[in-house]
Amino acid sequence: MIVDSSVIAAICLGEPDAESFLDLLLDTRPLDVGAATFAEAGVVIDARQPGSLDRFLNALDIEVVPFDIEQASIAREAYQQFGKGSEHQAQLNFGDCLSYATAVALEQPLLFKGGDFLHTDVPRIDADV
Repeated sequence: MIVDSSVIAAICLGEPDAESFLDLLLDTRPLDVGAATFAEAGVVIDARQPGSLDRFLNALDIEVVPFDIEQASIAREAYQQFGKGSEHQAQLNFGDCLSYATAVALEQPLLFKGGDFLHTDVPRIDADV
């Protein structure tokens, strides 16, 4: 399963749904995050909870997978199709497109928070959180 930055931030920053996401992650293997998403999450989380991102990834044995040219191409296409400013209902931001690309390229479902990805074709984990 690919973990989106929205879920990582929810857990690391102690948002109300953090425990529900954490329970789901504890019962799922393998867990991966794209390197680009790792960087995005770090920018947000490190400013508010220094060190919590690395502790979280280590504690749950989440692997940071390389972000390659295939994923970059998928992310570009996703932004054109689903991105903010398009006429599509999803209105994904740039970071969303990075997670989308990792999930599509690695053929793994995506775990995310919020509803934007529901309007795309990405394989996903339907979490009742």
